[in-house]
Amino acid sequence: MRGRAAPDNKGALRANCRPTRSTLDLIGPARPSRACFCAVEHLDVVIVGAGLSGIGMACHLRVRRPGTTYALLEARAETGGTWSLFRYPGVRSDSDMHTLGYRFRPWARAETMPGGAEILDYLRDTAREYGVLDHVRLRHRVIAANWDSARSRWELRVSRDGDEVELTCSFLLMCGGYYRNDGGFRPELPGVESFDGPVVHPQDWPQDLDYTGKRVVVLGSGATAVTLVPALARDAAHVTMVQRSPSYVLSLPSADALAPKLARLPGGIGHRLTRWRNIATAMAFYQLSQRYPRLVRRVLRKATAAALPPGYPVDVHFNPRYGPWDQRMCMVPDGDFFTAVSSGRASVVTDTIAGFTADSVRLTSGESVPADIVVTATGFNLGLFGGAELSVDGRPVRTTETMTYLGMMLAGVPNMVYVLGYTNATWTLKLDLVANYLVRLLRHMSDKGFDVATPAAPPPEVTEEPFVNLTAGYVQRGAAELPRQGSRLPWRPTMNYVLDTITLRRTPITRAMTFSRARTPDRALPPPGPRGR
Repeated sequence: MRGRAAPDNKGALRANCRPTRSTLDLIGPARPSRACFCAVEHLDVVIVGAGLSGIGMACHLRVRRPGTTYALLEARAETGGTWSLFRYPGVRSDSDMHTLGYRFRPWARAETMPGGAEILDYLRDTAREYGVLDHVRLRHRVIAANWDSARSRWELRVSRDGDEVELTCSFLLMCGGYYRNDGGFRPELPGVESFDGPVVHPQDWPQDLDYTGKRVVVLGSGATAVTLVPALARDAAHVTMVQRSPSYVLSLPSADALAPKLARLPGGIGHRLTRWRNIATAMAFYQLSQRYPRLVRRVLRKATAAALPPGYPVDVHFNPRYGPWDQRMCMVPDGDFFTAVSSGRASVVTDTIAGFTADSVRLTSGESVPADIVVTATGFNLGLFGGAELSVDGRPVRTTETMTYLGMMLAGVPNMVYVLGYTNATWTLKLDLVANYLVRLLRHMSDKGFDVATPAAPPPEVTEEPFVNLTAGYVQRGAAELPRQGSRLPWRPTMNYVLDTITLRRTPITRAMTFSRARTPDRALPPPGPRGR
């Protein structure tokens, strides 16, 4: 049973939009987009990315800003973002689906951490149900976006099947996440050329790779590694996870027995209860981890030891050097990772790599791990805005020298909103808040006759700080691409869903925001139309 949209008497989106024609050719490996840029086309809104964020933003616009002309430009040949790109064995959510799913279209199943295929179906069903698939343009990669102040619009250079085309828009929504989709992070592995077997990265998993009866070595200790190990262990002869340093691994139930029962309550009350219960639980655990790290570390160690055979060296393989939630925690459904290790079908080695032979991985300790296949689950490369080059009146926007505004806009950059989810909570929670703020902003601009909204730069007394405080490798490697945050609102994102919910609803839309009208007679934004919720 797939999730259905529940009625929301307090103004949430309703699933009352249906596509008017067939869109099946847009949801899988597809023909070239039917859209044609015969001249420079202008749209009210361009959404970059047709994954979780892009589809969600399009649904909000479709229902709450009817009459808005928009397109989703997707660089790849199919929709779905992360859940279309990643096809490695066992790929799944590491967040509970009742909060990863859209607030306006509840996830109605008991399963809390479904597989990637189920999530992809959910996203595409949502896009189809809300009629946004006809607005998707596949194989359209935004190369550059320049804000032209003279015309009060964005000028986009787009690669479409090898050709370069142009279009303009009044508002630009960057919804491509923060990982590059052209390849994962591959560290230098000394002597890897000596290895005779395949060396694969999860982001580029070969669908014809046969690991049945093979000895597989997984390099890494993050969420991808702990997902791969139990999935590979079902058919491989043995799986060894070689980690340089341990991570926290927490077992969670794979199903929420209470959620389907609550879903029977009228008016969508049950879904909201489930969603807020999960939000509150996750937030409480995060806050507890930050305030009492030693206590949480002891609790996690005890839980890990209980999930493994007596005498297992927990302190060697599951005792991270950092505190709980200084990096994102690895969640595993029903302890499947620990089950694989306990059964003997998988093992963990904590060491560094010294080199490779034709059929093994040599470790600094002098030991060797036999291998027929090596999987480099070593992380991903950070890449903001789909790799597009941003500029304002021809001057490049250097994100590392730019201050974020409310965690969704950039100071000094007009009419652009981006979606970057929480590092300590489910991605979609931030998406919904950004969409709500965007609707408020567009409504204010339409009501007042404004065409341009530009976040102000902070005053000198606002000090700069890193955008994200996590110590994860991908954050440290990508620090050069991230904007800065300020020491106070509105230039400081809170990374706290409850605080953001209050702040973004109560913050005056005019706070530290400059509004203006288009300089030319052709208005950048359409006049006020029917007011959506």
